[in-house]
Amino acid sequence: MVQKWEWKRMMAGQVYDPMAMEDPSWKRMQEAQWVFNHSRFWEDKESLDGVRACLGQAPEDLVLTPPIYFDHGDRIFFGQSCYANTGLAILDAQEVRIGDQVLLGPHVSIYTANHPLDAEVQSTGLETARPVSIGDRVWIGGRVVINPGVSIGSDTVLASGSVVTKDVPSGVLYSFSLSFITVLARLAVL
Repeated sequence: MVQKWEWKRMMAGQVYDPMAMEDPSWKRMQEAQWVFNHSRFWEDKESLDGVRACLGQAPEDLVLTPPIYFDHGDRIFFGQSCYANTGLAILDAQEVRIGDQVLLGPHVSIYTANHPLDAEVQSTGLETARPVSIGDRVWIGGRVVINPGVSIGSDTVLASGSVVTKDVPSGVLYSFSLSFITVLARLAVL
């Protein structure tokens, strides 16, 4: 049973105790993705259906390539015609909304959970969570990391290996490493 006061704190972006949640969605998602990750997914559509049933929104045309790792699933909302290559990880303590026609390269990580920077508070196991939003027609290159609270505009490309810590506007080619940020080019919106 979900502890309502912890749930309210989590959804409000306040510090909460994830171990006090007792959220059944986690176990359901773990079981469904274990089956999917160990399936002959190219032949066995039922294993993907099991994952899709755990998600907040998963259109029929959603394509996922195992392995995947999602925490709860019910806070993940995929738009139409999305494709995710192998190794997609979404830690969905908060909502993750992915627009239509989004392509995710291999080993993309999307995080909503964060830990306090104060070492004393951090040692208690408390965390915060902030939603992530990804617009339509976004191409996310391999090994991109999207951090909590980020919004990515439509018609944007995130270059491979980028670490996204702040909002990204629509219509850009975005490249970020730990040493520099470069908006490489404005993209023509078709």
